[in-house]
Amino acid sequence: MPTALPLRLLQLVTGLFLYGFGIALMVRAAIGVAPWDVLSQGITLHSPLSFGLVTNLVGLVVLLLWWPLRQKPGVGTVLNVLLIGPSAQFGLWLLPPAVGLAWQLLLFCAGLLLIALATGLYIGARLGPGPRDGLMTGLHARTGWPIWKVRTLIEGSALAVGWWLG
Repeated sequence: MPTALPLRLLQLVTGLFLYGFGIALMVRAAIGVAPWDVLSQGITLHSPLSFGLVTNLVGLVVLLLWWPLRQKPGVGTVLNVLLIGPSAQFGLWLLPPAVGLAWQLLLFCAGLLLIALATGLYIGARLGPGPRDGLMTGLHARTGWPIWKVRTLIEGSALAVGWWLG
């Protein structure tokens, strides 16, 4: 039996909030982040914009890349672009940087586990993929390349540009 739309929306919003908070935990751990967060950090270093706002703007740019791929976003896609950045920024405001390797590892692992749980929640709501996932599936559909190659190209590019930016 399908879950009612209000419950799916609650599941989606909860998952997106927790995802952003998980990103903040990993950023505060300062021992490694995902490729897209490396890109957001790099852009933040060269602009007056906050990490959360840059995360939103990167998501919006990625979403615009769907247009030539003829991908159709869902409400979950749009909310992903709008909500992850503010929840990450809230987490960065709330959480102090980790001091000492033990605390860094604890925050990093907590962030990683929270992101895994959050991903299950927002994808499980079935209200549209995140912008990065839609770009991956759209490029796969248009090029015929294996998913692993497309994902590696996309995330490797985000990582390289973020690393280049600092």
